[in-house]
Amino acid sequence: MIRNDLRNIAIVAHVDHGKTTLVDEMLKQSGVFRENQAVADRVMDSGDLERERGITILAKNTSVYYKGVKINVVDTPGHADFGGEVERVLKMVNGVLLLVDAAEGPMPQTRFVLQKALALGHKVIVVINKVDRPDARIDEVLDEVLDLLISLDASDDQLNSPVLFCSGRDGTASLSPSGPMVDLTPLFDTILSHIDPPEGDPDGPLQMLVSSIDYNDYVGRTCIGRIERGVLCKNQEVVVTHYHQNHPDYKAKAVNLFQIEGLKRTPIEEAKAGDIISLSGIADITIGDTICDVEHPEALAFVKISEPTVEMTFSVNNGPFAGREGKFVTSRHLRERLQRELLKDVSLRVQDTDTTESFRVAGRGEMHLSILIETMRREGYEFMVGAPKVLLHEENGVTMEPVERFVCDVPADYVGAVMEKLGARKGELQQMSPQGDRMRIEYLIPSRGLFGYRNEFLTDTRGEGIMSSVFDSFQPYRGEIPTRPTGSLIAFETGEAVTYGLYNAQERGILFITPGTQVYEGMVVGQSPKSEDITVNVCKKKHVTNMRASGSDEALRLTPPRIMSLEMCIEFIKDDELIEVTPKNLRIRKRILNNQQRMKQKFGGK
Repeated sequence: MIRNDLRNIAIVAHVDHGKTTLVDEMLKQSGVFRENQAVADRVMDSGDLERERGITILAKNTSVYYKGVKINVVDTPGHADFGGEVERVLKMVNGVLLLVDAAEGPMPQTRFVLQKALALGHKVIVVINKVDRPDARIDEVLDEVLDLLISLDASDDQLNSPVLFCSGRDGTASLSPSGPMVDLTPLFDTILSHIDPPEGDPDGPLQMLVSSIDYNDYVGRTCIGRIERGVLCKNQEVVVTHYHQNHPDYKAKAVNLFQIEGLKRTPIEEAKAGDIISLSGIADITIGDTICDVEHPEALAFVKISEPTVEMTFSVNNGPFAGREGKFVTSRHLRERLQRELLKDVSLRVQDTDTTESFRVAGRGEMHLSILIETMRREGYEFMVGAPKVLLHEENGVTMEPVERFVCDVPADYVGAVMEKLGARKGELQQMSPQGDRMRIEYLIPSRGLFGYRNEFLTDTRGEGIMSSVFDSFQPYRGEIPTRPTGSLIAFETGEAVTYGLYNAQERGILFITPGTQVYEGMVVGQSPKSEDITVNVCKKKHVTNMRASGSDEALRLTPPRIMSLEMCIEFIKDDELIEVTPKNLRIRKRILNNQQRMKQKFGGK
């Protein structure tokens, strides 16, 4: 049976190409909101971190109605580190809207998500977005999209995909670049005519693949997925099975069913084949499970999620200030929180280490792990993390490492500086092409070569460069890559940093702290321009004698410190350093806090 009253689509694109903004306009023009309703920009980005950073982290479901047809829309992340979100939601839909920026053209993540969609045989609608940009180059971008489809072995049907020209911000679309742009009607019409309606046997035994998991403390786990076959009723008894046989089947009850209407979840009594629904009441359900009829437990194949490439060590805080600021500080708290994250993030891996105090957490990139760290920090967790490391593996006796496809747009004047740095980090140039007065450079570079590079890149391009990367493949290990050439300024004693001590210390390098900051022995308080670490006494006060007054301290001028964000800390630290993460502070410290013990280890105990 074909459900002509339904369409299921996902919107995929590179980061910042306008997916969430376009979904906003689709919701507005389909009448989801009241006329006088106050609506925030990027309404689908509901998380605090998503709104602060202007990126989508979690794939979200919504729906709109057009000409009596319900269109289920999945808004996906554009950042490569959250590619696992995109990979699994593609199983829920029958087609994709591929958004491409009219000035930037196809970028690394565009290739990644399009490759996954084409492999599943999905139909594609190409949307050239931001056509109102003054630097738009519509014809060239259209040619680049066609070249990309050809290089990814698209079928004849996929090569003949319809193309729309759109301004997501204005909520207008047209079938030609010069055509009248009034509203999104051409887009809605193309979705109805080009995307196949879902098919499924409503009389067959139930099958529903779980593609997404939500969790809250009131109803526990809520799963989201598409019913492939049959009908699911409220309070129906079902069997939960998994494609991999090492998961035993078990019976459960579908307590509550919800369909997604606009931004709300509406309770329903039953759902049919083709519907995307959410369901609560099954306590142990995970992504990749299949909910089946009791008499016919048949598991559906689940898409293989790409493996993680970067790992960090999360451990219990054992510093002098441990337990002062966090609510959850023990290894039990840390373990439970990481296990809970595994329920909804399929691209994360957590492993125990030799001690019960620390865990190895592997993800798709620095950004993936930093978002997890920031989320845990805001929830009241206090812990330490080590420097990121890439995951190597052996193939036929050869050590293989993850390699990224790195693309950057830089002003022509700074190309030399960028290429010099990427060459030193074992990058291999793939192609260069002019984009107006800028150059687009594409490299294949080891993932570890990009650790700590973002700040250097922004400095080298005077803040005008745009860079992005996506995992490409595992390739033979390329040898040593030079690490951070600078050292650290390390606090000599525990106490409170004062202006006099900081004034003397700032001559040695760049400081990270202000007067009044509590420090401890072994804490990193700044960056030294030399390669070796320097110990400084930032707590040192001026001796008061009858010759000098203590008030003359006020005349000392301090250089404004560099305030380190979490990403900057992760990029900065070396292997012998840790980041102490608490709800109120981020501190960088040495693994061995005592200055004498650190020197003994460095010089072999002499």
